[in-house]
Amino acid sequence: MSENTEPDPADGLWSRLRLIEGQPLESRAAAYQALHDDLARRLESAPKTASDRG
Repeated sequence: MSENTEPDPADGLWSRLRLIEGQPLESRAAAYQALHDDLARRLESAPKTASDRG
């Protein structure tokens, strides 16, 4: 039995969220906006599937 060595994308998200939560309150809104923009960009660039095409 082999261990999966590929990184879990969710690990990176949790790391970013913990980093944001550790920032002063004044900085969090901008950090969350940057995270949102990054996730939206990734979603838009993801390959479309047959079910996405309607």
